[in-house]
Order: sequence, then C-alpha cells, then structure tokens
Amino acid sequence: MRQGPLAGRYVATAVMVMLALIPYLALSAALEPLTPIIGAQLHMSAQTLSLSSGLGNAAYALGTVLAVQFAQHLPQRRMLLGYAVLLVIGSVLAASAQDAGMYIAGHIIQGLCTSMLLIAAVPPLAIGYPKDKLRTTAVIMNMCIFGAVALGPFIGGVQAQSHAWRPLFWIVAGIAVLALLFALLTFEDAPPANPDSPTDLPAIALAAIGCVAAFFGASELTSHNFVSAIVLLPLFGGLAAIVVLVVYQYRAKTPLLTVRPLLKSSIPVAGIVVALFAAAAAVSATGLTAAVLVGRYSPVHIGLLYLPELGGAIITALAFGFVITRKAMHYLPLVGMLFLAAGIAVFRIEVPSSQAMTLLGSGLAGIGLGATVAPALFVAGFSLQSFALQRIFAIVELLRAVAAFMIAPIFAYFAATASNNLENGTAIALWIGLGLCLGGAALGVIIYAVSGARPQVPDIDRFLDGVEPAWYSPPLLERIRPKRPADTPALEGADA
Repeated sequence: MRQGPLAGRYVATAVMVMLALIPYLALSAALEPLTPIIGAQLHMSAQTLSLSSGLGNAAYALGTVLAVQFAQHLPQRRMLLGYAVLLVIGSVLAASAQDAGMYIAGHIIQGLCTSMLLIAAVPPLAIGYPKDKLRTTAVIMNMCIFGAVALGPFIGGVQAQSHAWRPLFWIVAGIAVLALLFALLTFEDAPPANPDSPTDLPAIALAAIGCVAAFFGASELTSHNFVSAIVLLPLFGGLAAIVVLVVYQYRAKTPLLTVRPLLKSSIPVAGIVVALFAAAAAVSATGLTAAVLVGRYSPVHIGLLYLPELGGAIITALAFGFVITRKAMHYLPLVGMLFLAAGIAVFRIEVPSSQAMTLLGSGLAGIGLGATVAPALFVAGFSLQSFALQRIFAIVELLRAVAAFMIAPIFAYFAATASNNLENGTAIALWIGLGLCLGGAALGVIIYAVSGARPQVPDIDRFLDGVEPAWYSPPLLERIRPKRPADTPALEGADA
C-alpha cells in the first residue's frame, strides 16, 4: 500500500484538514466589505456578485452528497487528493479572475471542493486515531466550521481598507497549495467504502436541482421582489426538491445518505434541529447588525467590533474538547442556544448598536454558535455506528448549509423592505432571530422529553470500534407513541 512520509501522523493529518477547510469558510465571511471593490474591478453588478456567492454556497451544499457517492465506489484518499487539486485550481482561478466568468467559476469550485474535503477528511480524523485524540479533533472541527467564519469579517475589513481584494484571494490560493502538499505527505491509500452499492443518481440529481435552484432564487432577491417569479419558483422549487431528497432517502432500500436511522432516533433529531435553528438565527446576529454599521465606521473598524466572535469560538472549541467524553456534551448545544439568544438580545437593545454593545453581542453570539453547530454534528454522529459517520456528516452539513447560507439573503431582503429604513427592518429581523433561538432550544428539550432520551456518558471505545453507537438513543417520540400489541411485555412473553 502506497503511503506518504507522514501517513498515520495525527498532527500532519489535522493540519491538512485545517488548511483544506478554513480558507473558503473564512473567505465567504470576508466577502461583504470586498464586494464593491470586486464589482468595480471585474465589472460585476451587485446582482452578479450575489449570484456568485449563492452558486458557491450551492456547490458547497451539493459537495457533501457527491463526496459520499464517490467514497462508495472510488479510492477515498486518491479522491481527497483530487479534491485538493481542484481546490487549488479554483482558488487560482478566482484570484486571477479577469472577468465575471472566471471569478464565478473559481468560487464555485472552491465551495464544491471545500465540502467534499470536509466529508472525505474529517470522519477519518475523528475515528481513525486513538480515543485520546478525539478531544483535539473536536477543537479542530469547531475552529474549522465556525472559527474561520468568525474571523472572516475582520480579514475582509483589513483587506477592504487597502482597497484591494486579490491579495486575500492569493493567500487563500497559497493555503490551498499547502493543503494539497499535506494531502500528499499524509497519503495512505484506502479502498472504496462499498464498491458493490448502487450509484444513486436520483439522490445526486435531487441534491443538485434543489441546491442550485434554492440558492439561485435566494440570490435574486438582490434585484427582485420576493413575490417575483424568478425568486419564488426556484426558491420553493429547490426547497421542495431537498424535501423530496430527504423523503426518498428515508424510504430507499439502499440509501446513499443515512436519513432513516437519524430521523427515527431522538437524540440526532434534537441535535439537527438545534444546529439548523442556530444557523438560521445567526444570520440576524452577525450579517444584519454589521450591515447597519456600514458608513458609520470603516470596514476594518467593523471587523474589529465583531472580532470577539472569534474569542467566543475559541472558548467554546476548548469547552467542546473538554465535554466530548462527558455527559455534559448533551447540554452544550442547549447552552449555546441560550448564549446566542443573549447575543441577539444585546444587539436588539439598540439598532445600530453602540461599540460596547456590539463587542458584547458579538462575543455572546460567538460562544453561542461555537457551542451549537459542531457539537450537534457529533451528537448526531455518536447516536449511530461510527462507520456511518461520513454519511451522517453529509446530510447534517447539507441541511445546515441550506439553513445558514440560503437564509442570509432572505433576511437581508426582509430587513431592507419590512420597514421604512434598514435599522427598523433589522430590529424586526432580530426579534425573528431571537424567536428562532428560543424556539429551537425549546424544541430540542421537548424532543428529549417526549422520547425518553437522557444525557449519557458516551462510550467512546465502543463507538471507535464500530460495533455500537456511543450511547443509546430511544426512538423519536417514544413516550407518546401508541403502543402496538406486539410491543407489550405480556405479548412478548407469550410469543416467547
């Protein structure tokens, strides 16, 4: 078996994962202050720039499904190398773009390959090393998923202050080259996961149609009304396709995505609900409140005001690493939702917020987001056998991407049109975000209660062995389901 010189080295593999995931996620969060500069230099309208971001995010969501399908039939580490090569190509294409076509193509490739690298590289990092490495993996996951996003506004502000955008994009391209280098150094050939499984073309088609259509429709809100056909038809048609995808995978005999075990079990459903509500609510806590500060402060000043989000992400990443082997892991997403709600409430006190309140609100929101998304991924993953972790991450990240990235332009449109000015519209959107936080937290608690689920210490050894889940997750709504005759103890004894 061919191996790279650093194959099997945890630190090198972890560095590869960070180099592969952080650049695009940070870049996506850094684009807002850079879009006027990019648009002026590449002769792109605001609508075209919005479309480029929407298609890049659609590619990110779709890549989760494609990565799982490729892993079933093709050598997984060789595919990871291919994704890294494409990430370099996309990053160079975007950085050297001379027109809108080059820029959009590069950004789409970046989004697609980042999610494919996430699905291909993160699960092996989580379950391919001894138990004592899992804490570090948890910290890395949290920093990759949210830490990079929290750092984005500051990076974008610093770059916008110099009235340029290419240096940041070339830095991203350089990091992509380093990711490829570490992918080569840590290469360890691995066979396909299940070469005898069927190719699920309907699932891929539904994911492609749903993601592209939904994100396209949302991006068109930049220059169209919500009720216009170019917005409503693709937006709701795409969402319908994603719903059909979930139903189809739930009913399929040999599904590509692990939907049925997830949706039939209480703990992963609660984790997914919390992650989706948090992702949707976070839009109002960050993007909208920053938008009302534009013109009042310089881009780098605004970036500094939201830098406490990164501090919150670091705090919760360390907390996640501490609790991942403890019963307290079940409580972390709930605590995160309450912190996120507190951050939104602070922002809502005054719109636009003062500098002190912005610093406080962004710090609270950072703790909240860091304590919800990545922990929810592992809460769902621990509820099933470890061999399904890749497919679990894929479906959860697909749904999270839709909730986070697609909601952003909808909230921005609502804030701009719901009232007579942006400040009042943002204030209304913050109330919605606060409701999403509290509602998501309450729904997660209710799911636990009516299903009979309880916080448990995860059995990490059993999980890593691939034999059983890390804990017992009772069936969804177990306590309120009508009992079938065959489920009663008396009949079970009689049958025996």
